Amino acid sequence: MKGQQASDLQAIEALLMQYFDGLHRADIALLDSIFDPDARLYAPGIRRSKQQWLDLVANRPVPEKLGHSFDYQVLAIERCGEQAMAKVSCPLLGARFIDYLGLLKEGGNWRIVAKQYADNPFETPI
Repeated sequence: MKGQQASDLQAIEALLMQYFDGLHRADIALLDSIFDPDARLYAPGIRRSKQQWLDLVANRPVPEKLGHSFDYQVLAIERCGEQAMAKVSCPLLGARFIDYLGLLKEGGNWRIVAKQYADNPFETPI
């Protein structure tokens, strides 16, 4: 069982790195591939479908092209069987977001099924 736990943790960490890469490069094809088709995104006062969010990402400035540093971090991962929650730090376009990502393992693959995000109230803007 410990081997499977380590394998799952590695798969989740790899998925989170793809998430960071997709955010940094505004790669909506990559982001689309790691989110469940029915994923929803939540922020204070905001509710979006995955497609609404991808459209926003596709039409905003691209951090990589702006020369922004790649300072994304995994802060915590909690896994229970085939579900997990990840807390990540995403310094993005002048803000420091904390994202909580809900993940499920279905068909042998981990996918993000929900995203909650907001400015980090404990950090000063970048």
